[in-house]
Amino acid sequence: MNAAGFPILSLLTFLPLVGAAIILFVRGEDATVASNARWTALWTSLIVFVLSLVLWVQFDKTSADYQFVEQVSWLPEFGIAYIMGVDGISVLFVLLSTALTPLCILASWEAVQNRVREYMIAFLVLETMMVGMFCALDLMLFYIFFEGVLIPMFLIIGIWGGARRVYAAYKFFLYTLLGSVLMLLAIIALWYQAGTTSIPELSEFDIGFTLQVWLFLAFFASFAVKVPMWPVHTWLPDAHVEAPTAGSVILAGVLLKMGAYGFLRFSLPLAPDASQMFAPAIYVLSIVAVVYTSLVALAQEDMKKLIAYSSVAHMGIVTLGIFTFNQQGIEGALFTMLSHGVVSGALFLCVGVLYDRVHSREIARYGGVAKIMPAYALVFMLFTMGSVALPGTAGFPGEFLVIVGAWAVNPWVAFGAALGMILGAAYMLYLYRRVAFGKITKQDLRALLDLSPREYATFAPLILLTLWMGVYPQSFLNFFSATVAELVQNHQQALATTARLAGL
Repeated sequence: MNAAGFPILSLLTFLPLVGAAIILFVRGEDATVASNARWTALWTSLIVFVLSLVLWVQFDKTSADYQFVEQVSWLPEFGIAYIMGVDGISVLFVLLSTALTPLCILASWEAVQNRVREYMIAFLVLETMMVGMFCALDLMLFYIFFEGVLIPMFLIIGIWGGARRVYAAYKFFLYTLLGSVLMLLAIIALWYQAGTTSIPELSEFDIGFTLQVWLFLAFFASFAVKVPMWPVHTWLPDAHVEAPTAGSVILAGVLLKMGAYGFLRFSLPLAPDASQMFAPAIYVLSIVAVVYTSLVALAQEDMKKLIAYSSVAHMGIVTLGIFTFNQQGIEGALFTMLSHGVVSGALFLCVGVLYDRVHSREIARYGGVAKIMPAYALVFMLFTMGSVALPGTAGFPGEFLVIVGAWAVNPWVAFGAALGMILGAAYMLYLYRRVAFGKITKQDLRALLDLSPREYATFAPLILLTLWMGVYPQSFLNFFSATVAELVQNHQQALATTARLAGL
């Protein structure tokens, strides 16, 4: 039993499966089954979200230790156990996952009419895998959840996606699976050396430099694809374009964070010397991602593809911040991950609102939308400002901290990070101008209706979060501070120990 008085992390992780099982056994006419599936999925995800709020309220922000730890013997002969726990790095990503899931179900309420029961089951299974991944404190358990995410997302893209959905789904699956095979080999190598896959125990284990290098490269092969880093990012635009709106929200909001989370949870603590050695290469790849994908975004004519490329640019800023190895850079990276999850998810929902009405994502198809849908235009503008890191919105604090942390490493690295803010303003404002302003040249646009009550309910929490994170970022940074401080201190101590041994 933990601080909550009950196994809260296991409940958070597996309660969505209970909802999925209920939906699976619902019987009746198609319309009744679809309605019951929607309501069951919504209520299940809301209960899970409320439970995650209990976790958030009871979390001790001053402690860097793992909290709410649950441990059960699983495969003792192999040193593998069922261990769950959260720290300052993972707790808010659990909350992000549980917050976006009910919003995705709301967004799919009318958009998805085909095989509704299977769709809702896929989303609830996906929620289990996401939450479990952020809570897992055993490498094998983490790997199961990490790979398990692929299955429901593969189905969501492949069944309910666009015209090229099968191609996009297989590309997504193969890219992400191939990199993870090397991570599995790294996990086996660690188990062979240490006799355990417990993450807290492995963090105390002395790993030699040669093994660190191979471990870093194996983990990098998996995490770089998941981020995704340039040049292994090409699966993302296809996946986003073909995925249904809610699939794009989860993909951008949570799944892109898995790779960056892996760097923080494994690469830096388990391979500190190798991480330091490869940091310059990470800076180069990150800056190339920021500049190249921003320029590619400027050339896009599809709204979803533009936002997809912007996600690669933002995640380039995240990886750059992680490998500064200082408090400001890592905290900035974590904050940017959170803010990007909120803002990019909201931007995909904005695209979905127009697509549901016009059935086109082509930017040239629109123009003058602000005159017909003023409330929508205001909401879209707020999230556009959040994406370009306008002060007072969620995007600014994280990117500012990354630039500060990068400056401590090298001013040119900081300049590369700052380019992301400049180019981000270019492509996002260009998109907004072409969609919201100008003359109405397509007469059918005049008949469009503004946001519905359901759409207001979907956007309201995201608007609140975007402003809250921008105006009072410290309320989120407080969760990170203690854990990040310990991570930085341990990293510096590991480097100092290596330097001292090298000098003997």
